[in-house]
Amino acid sequence: MFADALASGIGSIVYTLYVVAAVYIYASLIRQIRARPTAAQSTAEIEPAKMFGLPEALLALALISFLLLNVFLAMSRTGRVELNDRDLLPNFLLSAVVVLFIAIFLRFRGFNLDSLGGFSGTSFLRAASTGVILLFFTYPLLGLIELIVQLIFGSGSSKQEIVDLFNGSQTLQQRVMIIVLAVVVAPVAEEFIFRFFLYGVFKRYFGIATGIFLNAILFAAVHNHLPSFAPLFVLAACLTLAYEWSGSLLVSMTMHSLFNSLQLIVLAFPQLVRQ
Repeated sequence: MFADALASGIGSIVYTLYVVAAVYIYASLIRQIRARPTAAQSTAEIEPAKMFGLPEALLALALISFLLLNVFLAMSRTGRVELNDRDLLPNFLLSAVVVLFIAIFLRFRGFNLDSLGGFSGTSFLRAASTGVILLFFTYPLLGLIELIVQLIFGSGSSKQEIVDLFNGSQTLQQRVMIIVLAVVVAPVAEEFIFRFFLYGVFKRYFGIATGIFLNAILFAAVHNHLPSFAPLFVLAACLTLAYEWSGSLLVSMTMHSLFNSLQLIVLAFPQLVRQ
């Protein structure tokens, strides 16, 4: 009994230090981000052509309206969703179409997507390693906010619809499609839409802090899963901070992809990992 109590005490201390380290890491990112405008003003190297304008704001407004409409329709939907290949393929196609349309629109407007997204500004290995490290320090924040939510509102299932679909899939083809959608398509499409485009518009007109908040609210809402709203809000804020701090969308894409991979494994195979 003493050994169990000692192990539990050590575990609590280690986890507390883990949470403190996570808070320190993201607080440091925020301090560094806040310090940048002063340096930028002294160099006067801001290019007006790289700033989103009214056309981008109107496109963002139309996209936000479409996303919120889907949220409303999903909330009014009754009955359980049945897994079907015809339900999955449109997700691939719709995500690709939206991303392609935004990319073509911005290129037509004269934006350099590579420069804006920081795709070639850093190596893939560096961006991926940075994403892994930042995600490592994101998890204690997610765990903390989920614990707070459960203490206030009671426990609830944190499994999102994609996990239920995965568990209910009957064929290997369906599982492969779900994995590709969750691990590849969703991270790439959502990071491009939410972090690259929508956050870019929010940041342009409302500033970094408000932009991060609005982006996180929208990101959590469109997943249409109330028990996961608070953790998804924190996740989105961390992803946006990582993108803003690093200047590379590859960093947030890595974090998002790895997060979805781990979540799918943990939630779809609870017998392998203690909840």
